[in-house]
Formats: sequence, C-alpha cells, structure tokens
Amino acid sequence: MNQSRRHRTAAAGALAVTGALLAAGCGGGSASDSSAETSSLKGTPVKVMVWNPEDTQGSAQPGVRLTAQAYEKWINANGGIKGAPLKVITCNEKNDPDEAEKCAQQAVADKVVAVVGSYSLAGDRYMPILQKAGIPYLGGTGVSAAEFSNPLSYPVNGGTPAVFAAHGRQLVQSGCKKISGVRYDLAAAAIVSQFLTLGATSAGGTAPKDLKVPVTATDLAPQVAAATQGSDCVSVILGTHSDLFVKAYVQSGAKTKLGSVVGNLTPDLAASTGGSSSPLEGAVITGYYPPVSDKAWKGFTEAASGDKDIDTSNGANETTWVAFTVFTEAVKKLPAISAEALVKELNTAQGISTGGLTPPLNWKASTALPIKGLNRIHNTTATELTIRDGKIEWAKSGSTFVDVRKILTAASAG
Repeated sequence: MNQSRRHRTAAAGALAVTGALLAAGCGGGSASDSSAETSSLKGTPVKVMVWNPEDTQGSAQPGVRLTAQAYEKWINANGGIKGAPLKVITCNEKNDPDEAEKCAQQAVADKVVAVVGSYSLAGDRYMPILQKAGIPYLGGTGVSAAEFSNPLSYPVNGGTPAVFAAHGRQLVQSGCKKISGVRYDLAAAAIVSQFLTLGATSAGGTAPKDLKVPVTATDLAPQVAAATQGSDCVSVILGTHSDLFVKAYVQSGAKTKLGSVVGNLTPDLAASTGGSSSPLEGAVITGYYPPVSDKAWKGFTEAASGDKDIDTSNGANETTWVAFTVFTEAVKKLPAISAEALVKELNTAQGISTGGLTPPLNWKASTALPIKGLNRIHNTTATELTIRDGKIEWAKSGSTFVDVRKILTAASAG
C-alpha cells in the first residue's frame, strides 16, 4: 500500500483523537433565556440544538454552549431569524456516547431545524439518528470521523487534513529546514505526522522527525531534548498539555523555534511564559480562521463582551459562531424554515457568506474532497498565523486564506 492510500484509509478513524488535540445529562438540556430581546419578535421560534461535554474529566467544552447562547441573544437583539426568535436548546453529552445518543434523540423529539456548532467524539452514535430524521449537523467542531463522511454533516472547516498539511507547508516556507513533530504515542494520532509530512514535503522540505510522547508522561524533558537536537523547528501537538512541553523547553534553555496548529500554543501559555518576551513569540501557528483581532469577528466579540467564560480565541467556540452564521445565512433564503428545506439549501447553495471568517462555503458534490472518509470536507483552506506580543495575529500583513486542496488531492491520486 503506498503512502497516499495509507493517508486515505487511516484518516477517518484518527480524526476523533487528533481533533481532541486542537481543542448534567441530556435531560438537563433546555432553551436558553433570551429575555427581553425576543419580546418584539414575531412568528414561531426557530429551534436548533447544541450539544457539548461539561462536568466531565474528559475534554470539557462549556464555551461551545456559552457561544451558542451568546449568538442566540445577539441575533434576537438584531432582528432574529426572518423576524422570528432563534431558540437554542442545549444538551450536555458528558463525553459519553450514550448521552450523545440521548441528545440526538432529544433533537428529533423537539423537531429542531438543525444541530449547530456542537462538540462530541461520538459521531458514530448520533449521526445515524440525525440522518434518519433528516436533521442536518452543521459545523460540528470536527472531532468525530462521522462528521467528515455522513451526508447530513456540513463541516465549516477542513479539520485535521487541511490544518496539518497547511502547518507543514507554513513551517517550511517560514524557513524551517529540519522539523520535529511532537505528538502523543497513540496509533490514531499518527495521522498528524502523515499530514504534517505531506505539507512539509509539498513545500520542498524534508519529512519531519516524528516524536511520540507517552500519554501518561508529565516530565517531557527527554522529549524536548530529542526534539531540539538537530532540528531548527519543533511543532508541538499535545493539545491542552502542550504546556508540559513548553515548561520543559524553557527549563532546557533551548532556542529552537516553536510552532503548532491553533489550540496548542495559546496566548494564555505565552502570557504565563513571559508575554512578548516568551519563547512562543514568533511561533508558527496554523489555524482555520482569521485571528480574533480581525474585523470579521466583530459580531462575536460584541456578543461575548463582558462574559469572561467565553474564550473568543478557542477554536471550538469560533467554529460554533461560524456555524451559526452559516445557519442564519442559509435559512434566510428559505420560504418556509424546516430541516428538509435547510438540507436542500445547503446542498445546492453556490456560496454561503460568513462575513470573511471563511471563504464562501458550499457542500456541492463537485467541491467535495476526493478522499474516502473525508468526502464531507469542502473547505480546504487554513490561515497562517503567529504569536506576536503575546497574541495570535496574522503571520504577515495582508495575509488571507491558503488553500491546500491541491496538496491533499495530489496525495489521494498518487
């Protein structure tokens, strides 16, 4: 089996693990209160559902729910959905596949128009339920393989394949000649190395050194030593535990340039290691969207203003906002709002605007990524960013989206 075929067959099964690196039970789900904002809105409320894990030892994502509720209040204060109020129903799936299934069953029972901007690893459990009911799953955070293969899933970004291919490319184009990639020692996480290598070699670089970290490791001094020896750049792909690597890196006194995809090397981590004098200053960061300082995020920053619990730079939260933006733009075109009508609109729209948060989006068959298991990916763009003065910003003035579709399709055809 050649390398490109290994990419295709491994990709779908690994997404749940790699997606988690980026970034009360279902019966407690309820519509959030948009209070006075809806008092002037007429018509039947437009019901959607959002689910996410909270009150769990796993990857809790409370910001997904908070972002959805902030969008609800914001859109209802600005005219609602075609003059009717948006009603967001929330469900805590607790990182439990059984709870995720219950959330999907509740979505069907409540007859929601869509499940929007949610976060769950259990796509194999909830997507069949939504598909049978004809309910679209719009803009999930991309941590479940089913999100990239089920015909009722409508991702708004390119997930692991796009962002890591773009990251390898960006590292090489920023001057990295010898790269080390540091990731967890999990079979599924090997997909990170594969797409990182694909991006680096497509830009004329050599294949990065693939270094594995035991999932139980707390002292990463040995990995720092191995990663920095003979390398001029290190890509740190350890999710919320990237701080363990950076701590050991600082103690080592190493000067090797650092980088990662968004969600690993964060502004908070930069602040805790010196702010503008942090070793993360100038780090090569690859993302899905513009930095939060970009004017395209004006609505989100306004809606989240004053809520310290909403991190506007969090990728899952940003994806939730993008998903709701797409939902609003799509349903505005419908004569009568229903799940069936929304599916038809999403399948045929020429290009749905997100106000610059992504390129115009569509899910037409002609734009699907031709890789088995990833054929629901249509947006293959990424953004080249950096940490500057302790904040994530565009890598260069005038930067915009870079499209890695040719890199990915060349690999699938090879």
